[in-house]
Amino acid sequence: MFNLFLKEIRSFFSSLIGYIVLIIFLVAMGLFVWVFPQTSILEYGFADLYPLFSVAPYVFLFLIPAITMRCFAEEKRAGTMELLFTRPISDWQIILGKYLASWVLVLFALLPTLIYYYSVYQLGNPVGNLDSAAFVGSFIGLILLGAVFTAIGVFASSLTENQIVAFIIAVFLCFFLYEGFTSLSGLNVWSDTAYFISQLGIDFHYQSLSKGLIDSRNLLYFFSLIILMLGSTQVVLSSRKW
Repeated sequence: MFNLFLKEIRSFFSSLIGYIVLIIFLVAMGLFVWVFPQTSILEYGFADLYPLFSVAPYVFLFLIPAITMRCFAEEKRAGTMELLFTRPISDWQIILGKYLASWVLVLFALLPTLIYYYSVYQLGNPVGNLDSAAFVGSFIGLILLGAVFTAIGVFASSLTENQIVAFIIAVFLCFFLYEGFTSLSGLNVWSDTAYFISQLGIDFHYQSLSKGLIDSRNLLYFFSLIILMLGSTQVVLSSRKW
């Protein structure tokens, strides 16, 4: 599994698209956090990284499917899928190898944003006038959100041999699971079940973590969704034997 993990990392950084994806993410986040007047921290007048954590999920909606779309779709298109499964490793090891490699790439994209924390920490008046607990909670939430979106992207890639189709499916599923349940709960037809419906969505648990409160229920939700998506991927890949 480790060899497969390293192979995926190397293949990503050996292609120009890998660097383009990471650069686009960092440039987009920099523009939203520091430049655009509607979201710029400098326009807020107080030390707060809310713009980073409110915009990042929507950038992730496109960044992560772009990373994961080739996981299995490229193997199917190139005809190397069967060769991959003849290796002396289990289906789960293959899935985890590709999943972890993609997630590590997401973490690579996130690491430079820690500079924003240091910058805002220094810009505070007095220096350090920043809610560090909220930042830590939000950053953990962003890492877990990236893990969930990566699992969804890997699942979408297992469904087709076309990378563009895999990208579109992943974007749709990520958007629906992140925003869909919150939007549905806002309808006036649910009455007392509206709050329960909102809890089914990723946004509810992400916002809870953003308050700096690391609740085990939110962690359980994220891990359960990751297992569900990877389990669904395993079912799809196992269907080749039917």
